[in-house]
Amino acid sequence: MFKKMTVSGLLLALSILVVLSGCGGAKGTDETGNTGSSSGGSGSDRVTLKMMHLWPAGSSAQQNKLVTQIIDQYQKDHPNVTIKTEIMDNEQYKNKLKVLSASNELPDVGITWAAGFLEPYVKGNLFAPLDDILGGAQLKDKFVPGTAEAYAINGKTYALPIELNITPIYYNKDLFAKHNLQVPTTYEQFKQVVKTLSEAGVEPIALGNKDRWTGSLWYMYLADRIAGSDTLKKAMDGSGSFEDPTLIRAASEVQSLVDMNAFNKGFNGLSNDEGKSEFMNGKAAMYLMGTWEIPNFTTNPDIPQEFKDKVGFFKFPTVDGGKGNGDSWVGGPGVGLFVAENSKVKEEAKKFVEYFVAKWGEQSVKDAGVIPATKVDTANMKLPQMYVDLLGELNKASNITLFADVQLKPDAAQTHLDMIQALFGKAVTPEEFAKKHQAAVQAGK
Repeated sequence: MFKKMTVSGLLLALSILVVLSGCGGAKGTDETGNTGSSSGGSGSDRVTLKMMHLWPAGSSAQQNKLVTQIIDQYQKDHPNVTIKTEIMDNEQYKNKLKVLSASNELPDVGITWAAGFLEPYVKGNLFAPLDDILGGAQLKDKFVPGTAEAYAINGKTYALPIELNITPIYYNKDLFAKHNLQVPTTYEQFKQVVKTLSEAGVEPIALGNKDRWTGSLWYMYLADRIAGSDTLKKAMDGSGSFEDPTLIRAASEVQSLVDMNAFNKGFNGLSNDEGKSEFMNGKAAMYLMGTWEIPNFTTNPDIPQEFKDKVGFFKFPTVDGGKGNGDSWVGGPGVGLFVAENSKVKEEAKKFVEYFVAKWGEQSVKDAGVIPATKVDTANMKLPQMYVDLLGELNKASNITLFADVQLKPDAAQTHLDMIQALFGKAVTPEEFAKKHQAAVQAGK
């Protein structure tokens, strides 16, 4: 049972493999109807902050509501401050961040990912160091070990994480029961589940691989279970090789799943939200995604309770003869908040980030069902059972491998994403997939 469990008990420090994922719609809009740049008044006069984030009300309702609550409260507590928000889905957000960084016109406060994703922005002197607020009274020693560190480069911290995630396979309990299926613990059992569902005319797995990081999750887990987390880590940091036979086998297994019709039709041309809808509308039986989805299966009032009651989860199965551990997860520190180095209201932006991170930690658990990057005592909270169970899995994780597209350096990450889509589309062989990765990592960019 869930007794006294604190997020501080997480075993993350143990083995986060340095560095996160893309994970997030609607067009980018400013909630005030104004897309103008930030401006600051003189002295203690009016201050306008611009914040850009990736939680549209449609696809991330609980996170969107939480952000709005925090902003409203901050403006109430600081009547001289106005915060304007621009909201996009994950891929739109990433693209706009690149465009704005090229002209050094970033918002005062925005969302970023860790490590490899963060690196070019730091090299370009685009993000301000936040060590002063990290060590301040409000946030000092408040982060789960291993989370804030993922945002440090050369001894300085350039963003503060707000989420912590692992990636389970969610499944429709009713569809499993209808077809007399048990939750698989081995990969062979998993493939039998896929075969049974496919033969019955049910889409086994929901996937929108146009965004590519979604397909990467499947490759990463197969690589972890077959080759072991250490082999995968060494391939990504360049001390090993993607051409290791076990990693090539993992790529081959991806294509075996494609051949088995494991994924919904047209998956390579669908966005993550479009792919997810196949699970949400009951057409697909399984969906592999991060724990940022927990609110949609627990607390989101816009999702029918009848559907939420059908959703369970299981760990990615182990592979017979593989080197991976069933308690090893793909995941890590979630998105973080940055402050633009050239912001005209940098100090006010830092104050807002400090406030936001603290409030998010306090409210995300009980109000949204999100696992925060800060320590929260959940002992006296009434929480959804799925949240409790996943938090328990996080506490006993033997390893957490950070999402590949952020762990890799930018050029290598782009190659990884392109090759993932090509692999799922059978446009490359597993050997070609591995060779392209190896060349990209060796290029060191």
